[in-house]
Amino acid sequence: MRKYILSIASLCAVLFLMSSCGAPKKGSSSSSYGNVASSGPSASQWEAGVKGVWKLTSVSRQDIPASYTIKNIFDEAPVECFIGSIWNLPGGNHKGSITFNTSGTLCADGAIRTILWSIYNPGKGMGEPEFQFKKLYAGEKASNVTAGYRLGLSYSDGEKLVLRMPIQLNDGSTGYLLFDFIKA
Repeated sequence: MRKYILSIASLCAVLFLMSSCGAPKKGSSSSSYGNVASSGPSASQWEAGVKGVWKLTSVSRQDIPASYTIKNIFDEAPVECFIGSIWNLPGGNHKGSITFNTSGTLCADGAIRTILWSIYNPGKGMGEPEFQFKKLYAGEKASNVTAGYRLGLSYSDGEKLVLRMPIQLNDGSTGYLLFDFIKA
C-alpha cells in the first residue's frame, strides 16, 4: 500500500511539474516572453553583437537634406575623415579605439582616439538600448569625462553593424547619419 501511495504522489508531482514548466500559451498576456520579440534585442544581446573590430565603410543621410552642411561629427572631424576608420570595441573593460585611415585637409591619417564604450540600457519600457562612447585623452580617467555620444542601434549580425546618429536640423526636425560597418 505504501508503494502505491508513493507511486501516485510521484506521478502527481511529475504531472504538476510538466504542466507548470510548459511553453507560454499564444495570446497569453501574463507571459514574460511576449515583450522580448516586439521590443528588440536586450542590451546584453546588443553588446555581444557590437563587440569586435569594425571598419566604417560608409556614412549616409536619412531625412537630412543634401544642402544641409555637417561640419564635423563627435566634435572631432568631418564625416569623410571617419570613412575607412577602424573601431576596436573589445569586451571586458570596454576600453577601445578609433583608428583613422583617411588622409585629407582636416583628417589625421593614422591617428588613434581612445574611447570607452558601452551599451546604454534605459530600462524596461523606457526606450531601446543605445551604443554610447566617450573619448579619453592621455592621462584622463574615464570617471572624470562627462561628455559623450549616443547612437541608435539599428542592425548587427556579427558581420555587419549599422548605427544611427541623430542630427538636430535648423527647422527643429531630426535627421540621422547612418554608419555602416563591416567586420574587420
